Amino acid sequence: MTSIQEKYFFMINIKMKYRILMVVLVFGLILPTYAKAQESNLGNWLMYIGNKKINSKWNIHNEVQYRNYNAIGDLEQLLLRTGLGYSFNESKNNILLGYGYILSENYIDNIEEKVSINEHRIYQQFTSKQKIGVVKVNHRYRFEQRFVENDFKMRFRYFLSVNVPISKKEMNSFYLSAYNEIFLNSESAIFDRNRLYGGLGLKVNKNLRFELGYMNQFFETSGRDQINIISFINF
Repeated sequence: MTSIQEKYFFMINIKMKYRILMVVLVFGLILPTYAKAQESNLGNWLMYIGNKKINSKWNIHNEVQYRNYNAIGDLEQLLLRTGLGYSFNESKNNILLGYGYILSENYIDNIEEKVSINEHRIYQQFTSKQKIGVVKVNHRYRFEQRFVENDFKMRFRYFLSVNVPISKKEMNSFYLSAYNEIFLNSESAIFDRNRLYGGLGLKVNKNLRFELGYMNQFFETSGRDQINIISFINF
């Protein structure tokens, strides 16, 4: 290896370490702030997010989330979601109409008993993908019509995520992932919740990814922390 090549790989290595350090520092400063400001308990979310391509334009979204109050076994919420999407602008944008079923197991105040809440949800969403250098940026706008037992609610959600590759390999490569999502109600209490996430991902190939991360979900007067284990599958 020539001295020029050695200098090139040295600079690439420095830049990679700098990107990793900056992301770690940002989350190291932000996450403790939310953790101190909110009353939080650590839970675990197991998630599968799938996408089935029908052709170059149409796709079927499918999703399962098993959310726990603890590491596993104490069910907080089971979420099943699907939808039909249409891609355009060279697949940089996608519009989707979907349906979700959510079973929530809510603890009754001051006792160990739970009450089961069933929700049926119709939603419309628009997603937009960008690339800034090596950083992938994703915007998602979602509008939900929620049928919760005998109640009807509407909610708007905005999701912003970034993925930063740690290596240039196409397969078996690691990346850093972060997102923030805010939930706004249509009623007088507009703010519903906010989710802030940071994690490490493994891209096995173009159709399969895994992520392990930490998420803080905070409400107006309380909050919860979750460990997230996520699989992304395209087929």
